[in-house]
Amino acid sequence: MALTPGQTVGIAGLIGAYGESQAQQAAGINQQTGFMLQARDTLAISQVRADMSEQYAVIQAGRTLKKADIEAQNYTIAGNSLLKNMRATNATVRARAAASGVVLGEGSVQGIQRENVAATMRDVGIADLNALTARVLGFEDASAMLQSTEYQNTLNLYSARSQAGQLEFAGSTARKSAGILANATLAKAGVDYLKVK
Repeated sequence: MALTPGQTVGIAGLIGAYGESQAQQAAGINQQTGFMLQARDTLAISQVRADMSEQYAVIQAGRTLKKADIEAQNYTIAGNSLLKNMRATNATVRARAAASGVVLGEGSVQGIQRENVAATMRDVGIADLNALTARVLGFEDASAMLQSTEYQNTLNLYSARSQAGQLEFAGSTARKSAGILANATLAKAGVDYLKVK
């Protein structure tokens, strides 16, 4: 049986429609692949950012702890300087008293030394408290810095996973849509072929 010119055109239309439908499916697969790559990159970049952020926070926390330790040492040094000055002052009081012929363990000489020791010990106590406070606050600052970074990284990674899921869904939808378009193209070509005589 010989093909009529209309049937030949109809068959050519079917073959063309098949090629077009395959191109539509390939475009859908290409689009899905693009979305999947974007999703993968989103996750990878967010993980790198989280790692770098954590490293930076650890460095900053270490610096904060070191700064607090140095501050505490400075308060300890200040307390030691106060004690050194007290000893020097009391030695001066005793030397002047001895030079004047006053009894060292009695009277105003003893009172001056006692008050000097009491005032210095209050100041040393404050310096010790300041040193402890510097260490505690430094530790709290470093801990808060690390905890804040951990929370922020968790939120960022969750957001990236959510975005990657949306991209994967978009890719899946693009592929399905391309399949529907390809099937519609083939169906239209079939209907057109049936119209040919």
